[in-house]
Amino acid sequence: MQLALGLMIPFAGTALGSAMVFWMRREMNRKVEKMLLGFASGVMIAASVWSLLIPAIDMAAEQGKISWIPAAVGFLGGIAFLLGLDSLVPHLHLESTEPEGLEANLKKTTMLVLAVTLHNIPEGMSVGVTFAGALLGNTGITMAGAFTLAAGIAIQNFPEGAIISMPLRSEGMDRRRAFVYGALSGIVEPIAAAVTILLAEQIVPALSYMLAFAAGAMIYVVVEELIPESQTGEHSNIGTIGVAAGFVLMMVLDVALG
Repeated sequence: MQLALGLMIPFAGTALGSAMVFWMRREMNRKVEKMLLGFASGVMIAASVWSLLIPAIDMAAEQGKISWIPAAVGFLGGIAFLLGLDSLVPHLHLESTEPEGLEANLKKTTMLVLAVTLHNIPEGMSVGVTFAGALLGNTGITMAGAFTLAAGIAIQNFPEGAIISMPLRSEGMDRRRAFVYGALSGIVEPIAAAVTILLAEQIVPALSYMLAFAAGAMIYVVVEELIPESQTGEHSNIGTIGVAAGFVLMMVLDVALG
């Protein structure tokens, strides 16, 4: 029960954010959008460092390995994995008019949802691998730390849910469908988390690599999508402020509660 609750926390953040479509205007204020994108970036960067890379390094050292190798190999593997998905899955970023990935005859709204779904995968993996570490024991990862990461991902998922549902509404979709599409973009997170836990239980020695892998995948999303979108056009400093706020909040949560 406790594990199921933990895995669903990030999805709840996405769903609550998507529900903002019932109370907000058809289009989100551009400054607010930049702040939220920056905030999500800051949370993911801090989570990648404190909740994933540092535990991966510490775990490798305790296992008698060269501490930086699993972190480096796993991190680059996560980058390569998301790069591959980004090149294959047809999707459309918020501020772009040109679809990415393989050519497909899909609606704009569908490709917008796919873009968010794509970067929800590493978030789910990161939550799953930390819960796996807590469940396995002797990994240096506590259940409190796993819940802290899940809460941090949920916090950054809240604006993310709004950022996907509001553009769908502005494209002419009714509020209820925009909410459902936005919320469903986050359903891959508990699924990816559950799959990661199952894999981690089978290959315990590779857990440090898996932690770093999730970190690399999350950083790819930040660098490839979130930060560029928060820095385009005017008022880029608002996105930068958002990064700082999100980073500090997640760092404090992880250090204080993890």
